[in-house]
Amino acid sequence: MREFTEQENVRIEKVERIREICNPYPEKYEKTHSLKEAKLLNDGETGVRIAGRIAFARKMGKLSFVRIRDIEGDMQLEFKVDEVGESRYEFFKKLIDIGDFIGAEGEIFTTQTGEKTLRVHTFEFLGKALRPLPEKFHGLTDTEIKYRERYVDLIMNEETRKVFLGRSKFYAYLHKFLGENGFLEVETPILQTAVCGASAKPFYTHHNTLDMECNLRIAPETYLKQCIAAGYDRVYELAKCFRNEGMDTEHLQEFTQVEWYAAYWNFEDNIKFYQKFIRGLVQELLGTTIVNYQGVELDFGKENWNRINYVEELTKVYGFDFLSIEEPEELKKKIVEKGLFTYEELEEYKSLSQIIDFSYKKYIRSKIVEPTIIYHYPAVLIPLARRNDEDKRIIDVFQVLVCGTELCKAYSELVNPVVQRESFEEQLKAKAQGDEETMEVDESFLAAMEQGMPPISGLGFGVDRLMMILFNQPSVRDVVLFPLMKPKD
Repeated sequence: MREFTEQENVRIEKVERIREICNPYPEKYEKTHSLKEAKLLNDGETGVRIAGRIAFARKMGKLSFVRIRDIEGDMQLEFKVDEVGESRYEFFKKLIDIGDFIGAEGEIFTTQTGEKTLRVHTFEFLGKALRPLPEKFHGLTDTEIKYRERYVDLIMNEETRKVFLGRSKFYAYLHKFLGENGFLEVETPILQTAVCGASAKPFYTHHNTLDMECNLRIAPETYLKQCIAAGYDRVYELAKCFRNEGMDTEHLQEFTQVEWYAAYWNFEDNIKFYQKFIRGLVQELLGTTIVNYQGVELDFGKENWNRINYVEELTKVYGFDFLSIEEPEELKKKIVEKGLFTYEELEEYKSLSQIIDFSYKKYIRSKIVEPTIIYHYPAVLIPLARRNDEDKRIIDVFQVLVCGTELCKAYSELVNPVVQRESFEEQLKAKAQGDEETMEVDESFLAAMEQGMPPISGLGFGVDRLMMILFNQPSVRDVVLFPLMKPKD
């Protein structure tokens, strides 16, 4: 059992004194308004019952002011000894601390300084905080404490509350927008038996009852496409996904992803739809289509976003037709000869897809700032995407990037089961070359494809990364309520 501090012991003793008067942890309190609603009431409104945590208190002889807070707002309370009575006023002054919860009933008025306030007629004690709030908590400088004690961060930091209220509003907008456009929400398995849907290193676990190895979902893609095969025209999922890879400001091993799929669309339809979605979302959350991110102004309201052809741009970088090369070592040799990288820089990249992706991130992605559509990727990068009708070495894929960060990935889906099986087999070859982020042959998915699929286009994006951009946060941990942390020593 941990030892309590001196301040905590004082508060514990107050709990016992409160218990002599009332229940220090009552069952409920009936509110008439939230704090946000109460601040909109007209002066003279009586019988208003509100509740919240005390964030500030200025206790004086016969008149005191308190500010209570909830996740969406705060409000000032006025305590007068003549209104609440001497015994209750003494109870308030001696036994109630900053951090405690109270409920109050009274009349709305506006102070001389123009602040909407509740003149308290009666109040009830609703819960003692044993731990005092930090005295100077103006946006914690210790980021580790912010992540470990998010509840304190939310209590004290207005910027943090803005971020997570915005995230909740994002979910509401997402469901509304997709629902209004004919998409149906479904749930697909998190525990899976084949690593498929993205190029990533999975988490593995053992299913005791069935005595078999499983992996945690890296993407919901193949199951959502099975829904399209089953007859859903438009389908989506808000999915928790897991990838056992590196951690940095843009990546966490557990993250939230949205994927949607539409039958009879191609990737150009998805480009238009995503632009419509993101414009409406930014306007809804920020009240403008201009986003300020890390000192850069990003305009999502433009009618025509910049477009870059991936294959053409990387061909310019390389100075040769890289699509005609089939062996990783040959590609490395030509890249080194061009002076783009050294062998040491390329050593950890084993397959064609890894080498190409590394080059793209260094020479193309890192230079993009404004919202930009990158399209027509090399087929070797994404085995689930549809081959271009004019050149089978290219796939009909696009991504939207801002400030070197990928916001979404979408493509015309591969629905030919013969080509899909060949692509999975190419993944096995890449795995044999040492690429640990390859997909496996998913026979259930192939069976659904063999049953027949219409033309499809799908799109996926990480919610955490999008929130990071929209709310100008330096790391995805700043937009995840409870990021996984290494245990303290």
